[in-house]
Amino acid sequence: MSRKQPNILFLMADQMTASALPIYGHPLVKTPHLSRLAAEGVVFDSAYCNSPLCAPSRFTLMAGQLPSRIGGYDNAADFSADTPTFAHYLRDAGYYTALSGKMHFCGPDQLHGFEERLTTDIYPADYGWFVDWENFETRPTYYHNMSSVTQAGPCVRSNQLDFDDEVAFRAKRFLYDYVRNNPARNGEQRPFCLTVSLTHPHDPYTIPQEYWDRYDHDDIDMPRVPYSRELMDPHSKRLRHVYQLDEDTVSDEQIRNARHAYYGAISYVDDQIGSVLKALKETGLDEDTIIVFSGDHGDMLGERGLWYKMSWFEDSARVPMIIRAPGHFAPGRVSESVSTMDLLPTFAEIAHDGKAPEYAVPVDGRSLLPHLTGNGGHDEVIGEYLGEGAIAPLLMIRRGRYKFVHTAPDPDQLFDLEADPLELNNLAEDPAHLDLCKQFRNEVASRWDYERLHDEVIASQRRRKLVSRALMQGKVTPWDHQPAFDASTQYMRNTIDLDDLERRARFPVVSSDQP
Repeated sequence: MSRKQPNILFLMADQMTASALPIYGHPLVKTPHLSRLAAEGVVFDSAYCNSPLCAPSRFTLMAGQLPSRIGGYDNAADFSADTPTFAHYLRDAGYYTALSGKMHFCGPDQLHGFEERLTTDIYPADYGWFVDWENFETRPTYYHNMSSVTQAGPCVRSNQLDFDDEVAFRAKRFLYDYVRNNPARNGEQRPFCLTVSLTHPHDPYTIPQEYWDRYDHDDIDMPRVPYSRELMDPHSKRLRHVYQLDEDTVSDEQIRNARHAYYGAISYVDDQIGSVLKALKETGLDEDTIIVFSGDHGDMLGERGLWYKMSWFEDSARVPMIIRAPGHFAPGRVSESVSTMDLLPTFAEIAHDGKAPEYAVPVDGRSLLPHLTGNGGHDEVIGEYLGEGAIAPLLMIRRGRYKFVHTAPDPDQLFDLEADPLELNNLAEDPAHLDLCKQFRNEVASRWDYERLHDEVIASQRRRKLVSRALMQGKVTPWDHQPAFDASTQYMRNTIDLDDLERRARFPVVSSDQP
């Protein structure tokens, strides 16, 4: 690796399942920009989130620590301000850290190490989306329901389009401003880490006609594993209850509409990423910028009769991951299982010339640099799901060809993903796999104090339920991030000479003696 700290551009998509991308074999979906990025970079074929739900997945990614270690249980869990994130480590190493888009921070701290946050978040910052395992049958209104599927189709505008258009615009403006006026540090320009986090293709499944029309409706593939009662494990049944899905809720045409819109949303994401990458190239920053693309979790898209995320099945938990860094890492593919929790130590080592810094707290993630340099690397993912739809911790170990899932109320699940990629055969009670299953159970018992974790989750839910209810009484003080822009320094103002202003704003710089 170069001794100069490279810039880092971290691109994220929300709820993008790896199986829907052409780089992982999908024959229909169109993503020319991501496909080109993949051709020039390292593609991880078996990358996972560590908790298949927006906020806990992102907290884990940012902190490099499992949800149980940081209290990041669900979509209303407090992300403590004293939890070191990759933004803290990079900023401490001299980086200019900025976030454009979603990160679903909950709590009063809405920066978590980012020097600048260029947009607000699309999701609320308070505890209002708390989960209540003790009252499972009482369904909060903010839980997913099936309207995203039953109302799927084209639109002119949506809440998410408004957000992502701004995310891409602000990201490009950041890059242009960086090359025009980023202050120097010790005679050198500070390297940047810019995180650009889009909310598409997250439901609701709706997208402008332009993107809908990129696909022939009759070509849209249906779920490979359709719903059947025989496939419904207890957690899957609870998920269908949570989002109010019974056997007569959706039709085949509504399923096809949702998948069609989802594919269109992936193409929209690809276009937004393409526009950011174009700005990166126009500014000349692409030559010294490591580009990372990943997601926070996947989407079941009707597979097995399930939607959204919240389970450990592949389409919910597996995410795309690409790292492009010409001159640092040769293009290729990595088959070993890794996770988004591994990004913090990877970013930290990139910032420290390939060496691990002194971490302030234990880090659960493991650097991806050995994978990127062809020097080995781990083949293991540890996961915890502690959110809605569960009634107790749902723990996962992915190692080698196997995935093991344990939750105390339900039978264990063991899948051989090489022989059974669609996870149709639960081997937990298969005589030939009893010893392996016992080994996994013993590992779960040694890794987690299950009863203590369950009690900690319940205690957190009770606290946040009370705090959320109290803070909505009387005067409400929002925690949502309020981005500020100083209009007095934008565009043409009488505080600066017009020629100087135009010269500073123009890129590339034009020589004063140019004819």
